[in-house]
Amino acid sequence: MMKRLSARFCEKFRLPLKDALFLGFCAVFAVLTRVVLRLHLHISGHAMIIKVFFLMLARGSTPCLYGASFTALLAGTAAMFLGFAKAGPLIIVKYLVTGIVIDAGAFLLPMLFRSYVLCALVAGAASSTKFFTAYGINALVGMDPVVNLQRSLLEAAGAVVFGVAGGLMVPMVVRRLKAYDVIK
Repeated sequence: MMKRLSARFCEKFRLPLKDALFLGFCAVFAVLTRVVLRLHLHISGHAMIIKVFFLMLARGSTPCLYGASFTALLAGTAAMFLGFAKAGPLIIVKYLVTGIVIDAGAFLLPMLFRSYVLCALVAGAASSTKFFTAYGINALVGMDPVVNLQRSLLEAAGAVVFGVAGGLMVPMVVRRLKAYDVIK
């Protein structure tokens, strides 16, 4: 009985090598794109376009239920080791929360990666997590709650705009990858 239960559990979370490599490449490209472009636009949330695009692409291109979360964990760890942002180890949480929202959206909306509207909604929801992470980090630093709320809302608004832009690119790319038989 235990053997059967263990086999069923392993089957549910099995990740083929091709999918694992694709998730790893999406994580590496998410981090490398930020390193290469290194845009200092002084617009809050401009890095969200890259993060949301690659996390949604990872989830939309593989059939595994936790593709965006796994990619976010890999990308967050790489970003922490490369010294991105001022959050330190909390950058893993920033990536992971965004990935979990994308995975939840893909689980609840099976036609997600075929619809521009649904991709924009899920990308907006995933980008809005910037509010919670920014508010939490600023609260840990000791910022005044009113100022913290205003600053976090402004950061989240910019992140949502750029995140939606990144999410709108995903259906087109997923369709192209399917047309060229790169993914199934």
